[in-house]
Amino acid sequence: MTAELKAKIINVCDKKIAQKGELVGLSFYAFFANKNDNPELLMEAATWWIQTHKLDHFEKAVKIKNLINQ
Repeated sequence: MTAELKAKIINVCDKKIAQKGELVGLSFYAFFANKNDNPELLMEAATWWIQTHKLDHFEKAVKIKNLINQ
């Protein structure tokens, strides 16, 4: 996973946790704007989420952050 995507995921997780608490759930779409302005990065996130880790559609932001930091 690229450093750019890791930083983006951690940033979004931190913001969501700060806003809604440690039980907040996210999908990988949370890391992108509603427009598909970077399809390569979106596919990288989708591959990591779905194929690599076989995560459910929504997962706890804390779990995602921990997976990124491993």
